[in-house]
Amino acid sequence: MATGRTETTKGEAAAGMTETNEKVKKRRLTSGAWAEARALVRRYRYRLALGLVLIFVSRLAGLVLPAMTGYIVDDVVPNGRVGELFLLAGIGFAATVVQSATGFGLSQVLGVAAQRAITEMRKRVMAHVSRLPIRYFDSTQTGILISRIMTDAEGIRNLVGTGLVQLAGGLLTASIALGWLFYLNWQLTSVTLFILLLFGATMGYGFAKLRPVFRERGRINAEVTGRLTETLGGIRIVKAYGVEKREQLVFARGAHRLFRNVAKAVTGVSAVTSISTLVMGVIGAIMIVLGGRALMSGAWTDGQLIQYIFFTGLVIAPVIQISSIGTQITEAFAGLDRIREIMRMATEDEEDEAREKLGPLDGEVRLDDVWFEYEPGVPVLKGVSLTAPSGTTTALVGSSGSGKSTLISLVMAFNRPTAGRVLVDGRDLESISLKDYRARLGVVLQENFLFDGSIRANLSFANPHATSEQIRKVSRIAHCDEFIDGFPDGYDTIVGERGIKLSGGQRQRVAIARAILADPRLLILDEATSSLDSESEAMIQDGLRALRRGRTTFVIAHRLSTIQSADQILVLEAGEIVERGTHDELIALDGRYKQLYDKQYGIERNRFINPGEDFTPEPAAVEVAAGHGRGGL
Repeated sequence: MATGRTETTKGEAAAGMTETNEKVKKRRLTSGAWAEARALVRRYRYRLALGLVLIFVSRLAGLVLPAMTGYIVDDVVPNGRVGELFLLAGIGFAATVVQSATGFGLSQVLGVAAQRAITEMRKRVMAHVSRLPIRYFDSTQTGILISRIMTDAEGIRNLVGTGLVQLAGGLLTASIALGWLFYLNWQLTSVTLFILLLFGATMGYGFAKLRPVFRERGRINAEVTGRLTETLGGIRIVKAYGVEKREQLVFARGAHRLFRNVAKAVTGVSAVTSISTLVMGVIGAIMIVLGGRALMSGAWTDGQLIQYIFFTGLVIAPVIQISSIGTQITEAFAGLDRIREIMRMATEDEEDEAREKLGPLDGEVRLDDVWFEYEPGVPVLKGVSLTAPSGTTTALVGSSGSGKSTLISLVMAFNRPTAGRVLVDGRDLESISLKDYRARLGVVLQENFLFDGSIRANLSFANPHATSEQIRKVSRIAHCDEFIDGFPDGYDTIVGERGIKLSGGQRQRVAIARAILADPRLLILDEATSSLDSESEAMIQDGLRALRRGRTTFVIAHRLSTIQSADQILVLEAGEIVERGTHDELIALDGRYKQLYDKQYGIERNRFINPGEDFTPEPAAVEVAAGHGRGGL
């Protein structure tokens, strides 16, 4: 019982700390949003200043007609001054033209500024997101990132667009109109002002309640979009297992969460709008009573009453407009909160400018007592040391989870060692410009990604200035030309999203040709022939040998027959190198490598001799032949 109480207390304390951290985090995000908003306003201050001038001119022009009404009703019309009536009509029309022209100019000046700000924000967020570490992408849905880049930036149009300027213009109009109302009847105006201040306080409270709702909407929308992106991207798996209904249910739940959030926001906005309508009704009722009595007592003329009504409208209309603009700005700040949150994340190349330029690269790679862990206290690599001389091929083998691809990720600088060093030409990789270093890398992965475009564009992805002859040459080396020439559009054939219109083997050959065309100094082949059958693999072995020639190459392969020509083979188990040497040396050693080789050879031999026999390989052989899990990524 005591133990249970202790654990409960610890859990409550942890929950309390989490809640406190969330509150602190939320306050910090709000402060960051204000800082981002100030930066935006400062960046576009000249356009905003011009917009303020235009809105002030527009609003002043809008006061001309209401100001003339009392004079027209009390003096011009009763005295039959028709000439003066035409003059005043011309002045009113001119004021309307000015108001119309300044309104158009305002949309051009600030509308363009808002779109530019949105574009620049999207570019900035995209640039930042693309430089975040690989581990962030492994733990974040694509839909969430798309929402951050595309949707959250939309709200800033209300900060650098017409939103703030209209707010300022509304305040100017309301202030001038309020001053004139005080001149006409300070008692009635005082009551009106009190009601408006009460309304303003209500709006402030409403916006404070709505802001978390808008922020939550962005999060829910990102989650729903992320899951939808996954479902559509994996539609073949969904259909293959007949789980369309389940995915529909998952989406429906997310859509209903979004609906409940939107309904809450609509309710809040509607409440503010309804209150504003109520305010108008209250003020109208007061005006009927007090204004009517002033008219009957002779304190007001007909013109003054009409003028008071017009100017009261000029006070109320901006206040109502402020409620709408305030909601939009509240939503904009919620988006800035989310953008600020992701922009504070450290990128993997933040210190790149302070790092050394790489210069000419010979290509020797050395790992010096390297340790690495994804989770604290759970090492994936344990004191790994190796040297890959320039121009040599180093093969990595081992069972699933042994740390093969984790080691490769350190060589590619996707991850940094927890302890130890990765040295390139004797220089610590930590001290070298990441951009320079990755420009010398070539990669062929097990699941190679092709972009939705032409085969030509995918081949020249890492070398966009390659000539058609160079593209055809690498295609011949990788045996891509054999299927490309069979397409009606040849190299201009569109491969579809993720290269779905090509077979796995065709995508693999395109990836190999792409790596050849990149002409890298360091080459990573991670299961580069996994998608090829034996015939296709034999066809491109010459291409792979050409690709490896003169380059420092790291190879991960589950087909041990493909790495027999490697200069050195490293056998990893549980994050440690347990054997190293050439193929012949390791076979002679009669250790783990020979065990893996014999088991795999036995599988292949059994299938060759008894192709129809139902054969189940031993677990160790399955691990070698099937790929790897997280530790072997």
